[in-house]
Amino acid sequence: MYDKDPVRIFIVEDDPSYTKFLEYVLSLNPDFEVSVFETGKGCLENLYKEPSIITLDYTLPDMSGEKVLTEIHKYNSNMQVIIISAQEKIGTAVELLKLGAYDYIIKDEETKDRLLNTINNARRNLSLVKEIDHLKQEISEKYEFDNSIIGNSIALKKVFSLLEKAVKTNITVSITGETGTGKELVAKAIHYNSAKKKKPFVAVNITAIPKELMESELFGHEKGAFTGANTRRIGKFEEAEGGSIFLDEIGEMDLSLQAKLLRVLQERELTRVGGNEIIKLDIRLIVATHRDLAEEVKAGNFREDLYYRLLGLPVHLPPLRDRDKDIIVLAKYFLKEFSKDNDLPSLVLSVEAQEKLMTYPFPGNVRELKSIIELSAVMANGHEVLAEDISFNSVSKETNFLFEEMTLRDYTFKIIRYYLDKYDDNVLKVADKLDIGKSTIYRYLKEMEEEV
Repeated sequence: MYDKDPVRIFIVEDDPSYTKFLEYVLSLNPDFEVSVFETGKGCLENLYKEPSIITLDYTLPDMSGEKVLTEIHKYNSNMQVIIISAQEKIGTAVELLKLGAYDYIIKDEETKDRLLNTINNARRNLSLVKEIDHLKQEISEKYEFDNSIIGNSIALKKVFSLLEKAVKTNITVSITGETGTGKELVAKAIHYNSAKKKKPFVAVNITAIPKELMESELFGHEKGAFTGANTRRIGKFEEAEGGSIFLDEIGEMDLSLQAKLLRVLQERELTRVGGNEIIKLDIRLIVATHRDLAEEVKAGNFREDLYYRLLGLPVHLPPLRDRDKDIIVLAKYFLKEFSKDNDLPSLVLSVEAQEKLMTYPFPGNVRELKSIIELSAVMANGHEVLAEDISFNSVSKETNFLFEEMTLRDYTFKIIRYYLDKYDDNVLKVADKLDIGKSTIYRYLKEMEEEV
């Protein structure tokens, strides 16, 4: 769909008769607002009028079409420049298209039809560019610190202070904190408040990608690089070019890939799997983990040189239980948003409900609080959420067992069962995570089954 506003078009042409021809062709559409210039200088001096499309003669009396094209894109790279030339040299056309020309049209009997078709395509392209810019602006506003990170506790104010420093430079940011504290949200807030906010933000969850596919996922691969590589694939780092890449749960990355990541970060370049082309990178790196990477280095699970490369500006997100009355501030915010999104009547938290929330330790942090509040909104009758509408165990039953009173043996059962569920009954992995023998797990499983 086109914009309703007139499309401002510049014709840059030194041949009077051809200028009249182009004016006539474009005058057939009442949506076009046309201005004519005989020289490149005249066009450049009037760019402040913000034309959307420029038809440019390649051979002008005062400067080359190549020079004019370059200067136009220095002023505004979104202006669509259509080269119109009597030259039929393929090499010239290719070079101008590489420099950013939208199209290259030869002066012949088909010029009229091709020009109108090209302008219509350029208009569609401009509409998409405007829509993307609008969406990017909406996202930037959404992730302004005050809009995206809710709370006013002392612990959170310290985080805000660090984030304000982070957005002023392209320093690597390492975010730590328990699961559910909002690490990806903070990463997005850093990106969308920085100078790179109009460029891509690419998030990668290291735990969600199989080990054998990780290198290809991050750095891409060439066709035929391995079985199943039927086409070239651009990796996440290339997707993030000019913007930011967020590597979540970096502490889970395999040691062999850590060495490759280190080289990419040091050299600021990569080579796709199975390829030889060196691809330069201009990205901002943000990483996050719930692990203590310093301890992981000591245990031999994480490279020391990569650790120091990633450290950058450390930002630690406090658990919700350390954020005082932010619990109530967030709860009210989640309640308001859920009610609005689901066309529910406006709801409020009763005093008893607020007191109940303040006594709970929230092992799942902000993510858990959001789930609890959304469920309470569904369960509430009337316009008030009561204490009995708030349920903790139904939201985080498995992770809440440490707050129950049990014997050591029962705790052990719970812990083993929790990790088996988490790692899909992979006994080897659970044994490694808990630092116990496989036989111990099998013995406990047998006892658990006998007691059921």
